[in-house]
Amino acid sequence: MTTERPGPGAADAADRGRAGGSGGALLVAGDVITDVVARHRGPLAAGTDTAATIRTVPGGAGANVACWAAHSDLVEVRLLGRVGADSVAWHERELVACGVRPRLVVDPQAPTGTVICLVDTGAAAERTFLTDSGASLRLAPEDWSDALLDGVARLHLSGYLLFSEPSRAFVTVALEAARARGVPVSLDPASAGFLVALGTDRFLALIQGVDVLLPSRDEACLLTGSTDAADAAAELSRRVPLVIAKQGVEGALVARSGTVIARVPAVPATPRDTTGAGDAFTGAFLAALLTGVPPEDAAADGCRAGALAVERVGGRPPRGDSRKPTQAPAADGGGPPVAHRA
Repeated sequence: MTTERPGPGAADAADRGRAGGSGGALLVAGDVITDVVARHRGPLAAGTDTAATIRTVPGGAGANVACWAAHSDLVEVRLLGRVGADSVAWHERELVACGVRPRLVVDPQAPTGTVICLVDTGAAAERTFLTDSGASLRLAPEDWSDALLDGVARLHLSGYLLFSEPSRAFVTVALEAARARGVPVSLDPASAGFLVALGTDRFLALIQGVDVLLPSRDEACLLTGSTDAADAAAELSRRVPLVIAKQGVEGALVARSGTVIARVPAVPATPRDTTGAGDAFTGAFLAALLTGVPPEDAAADGCRAGALAVERVGGRPPRGDSRKPTQAPAADGGGPPVAHRA
């Protein structure tokens, strides 16, 4: 049995999104995760203590993308994800505070996924992840409804959904529904490590029908076997109509029809934590793309968001500005509900 209640602040989030004047909303389907970020300096001391600054923050690639897209104030942004009962209220509040309209399915068995992010506070602020996906990769076909596409101009899928059997089946159903509606679909491969375990051929078969692919440099090279990011992006664009290869401090590559058509420079930044930088790029890029700007201009928006992200701890955009909800929910509780599974 499933009961539902409206997400708080959904009407306000929708009003802000519509102010951007896009032709429809962005629907993100993906992971909602609790991040435990431990910032330390230098190598970890095995077998003993390593001093660190530790914070617990909301995260997840799918949720982060949605928050950065909403941060642009260009489009309405919705999110479908699966969480445990242990933290649904907290994640819901955090998403709404970023301007996202959440629809969170509550898993009756698994807790919310948790990622421990070990961040070396040296110059590069490189990070290592310890991942317990929990409920996030239990998103399944029964969690999908074609009505989720009502008013939606683009569906974005977190690549993490391809790394478990239930969520792979979900991706198949969502892709078929989007194709039937004529809704374009984008996907971010999400994890080079998980790609190795899944297999590149299997991954490429699973993403047939996707029109925009947003790999990192490492993911693009892994998917093609190339050691050069530009060659990898060009090769992938023979399979997917538009490929945006994210290169961190080297900016981004835009490729179509087997050719790199633009090289977008990075925005200078002083990194504190690179967690979520790729998600920030993706969210800002997709929001701009939905307004009708060329992909290279949308990629420039992505680079600006990525630079802002690395100067912050955690994977979410700053709050406390006009994007934070200030109105009470509508009297009718409008907007996508939070679903509770008994």
